[in-house]
Amino acid sequence: MLVCAKSGGSNGMTAGESHPGKAGLADSPRALLARALLRWLLALFYLTAGTFHLIDARPFVSITPHWVPLPDAVVLLTGLAELAAAPALLQPWSKPLRRAAGVGLALYAVCVYPANVNHMLIDLAKPSQGLGLAYHVPRLLAQPLLVWLALWAGECTNWPWRKAQSR
Repeated sequence: MLVCAKSGGSNGMTAGESHPGKAGLADSPRALLARALLRWLLALFYLTAGTFHLIDARPFVSITPHWVPLPDAVVLLTGLAELAAAPALLQPWSKPLRRAAGVGLALYAVCVYPANVNHMLIDLAKPSQGLGLAYHVPRLLAQPLLVWLALWAGECTNWPWRKAQSR
């Protein structure tokens, strides 16, 4: 479930939290360190991407599907969204803000998927085949991982490490 608010269960816990006293792999020091490191890497990735969206939007506009209205504005707004979400993901003061950033980045990764598919189709239509399948297939396959990583780094989920809860 992609909900980061209070769950409807009777235990009153938020989605992704473990039961008190039942520390699972998601609560181990190693998992906490991994989450912090991957949160930083993800934030750096989105800070870099957002900066590139603003510095030179042309490559991003060129792969935007034709059905997207106002592609220049969309690329500008996606760059601003990346630049806003990255520090929100890193900040230590507000867990709800960090979770909102995680959900926002996950949704962002879903929304840009058509541009990534379009990029592959544009490249493969070129006589040189552009960057080729060796670039595009892993990129497309990694998109669901980016969705999960944003949710995990934003502390919206502990999946797959959270132990199953008995009901």
